Amino acid sequence: MNIRVDLSESIATLTIDRPSVKNALSRETVDECLAALRDLAANEDAGVLIITGAGESSFVSGSDIGEIRNRTRNDGLAGIASSLCAAVERFSRPTIAAINGYALGGGCELTLACDMRIAAETAKFGQPELGLGIIPAAGGTQRLPRVVGLGWAKHLILTGEIIDARQALAIGLVTAIAPAGQLTVRARELAKKVLRQGPLAARLAKLALNASSRVDLDSGLVIETLAQAICYASEDKQEGTSAFLEKRKPKFTGG
Repeated sequence: MNIRVDLSESIATLTIDRPSVKNALSRETVDECLAALRDLAANEDAGVLIITGAGESSFVSGSDIGEIRNRTRNDGLAGIASSLCAAVERFSRPTIAAINGYALGGGCELTLACDMRIAAETAKFGQPELGLGIIPAAGGTQRLPRVVGLGWAKHLILTGEIIDARQALAIGLVTAIAPAGQLTVRARELAKKVLRQGPLAARLAKLALNASSRVDLDSGLVIETLAQAICYASEDKQEGTSAFLEKRKPKFTGG
């Protein structure tokens, strides 16, 4: 197995575990991740998903270059790494990338597919694909400009420049930096903040937010209105509003 999956306190953690190749994404690893995501999607105990890499030097260093060298045009059209990023983006629960080291190429793109990104202070980011004669095709040309803006996306992709966690924070690629040795703790603290929210509302908010970059404003507002209507009819809305009025913590069930 190239991955590890743990679940505790309603927080699932998917760890890419290939330290000998700096947690590079092979086709086998992608398939294992996709299977794990399907299993977690069916597990109601999983309220938040954290994705990270094994060790302290690499989150995911990119796709396996040995495999890329032998890939054909049909492999490119299959969108191997892109399928993983799409599955992470579509995962119904909120996702957090806990970036413990190098997040390059497909690794950077994997973080972009997550809802939130927190980095260790030693983390590095980059899209060096052009130097290999290929492009960042796991969503890099599409998600990166949506996160950091077109100017920075063009800069990072066209130069292949590697940036550190501080610069990633400055351009909005991550929203928080964890001190040395504190990444896991900080990521779980963030996950617990999410878990305190209404779980049905969190799923619907994620759905509406993801749609915001794909549809026009009027269509997005329709999605938002429909999502709110579902919330209004939910048990969680009754519990959340009752708890507020009664000055107590809500006990959400996701119903």
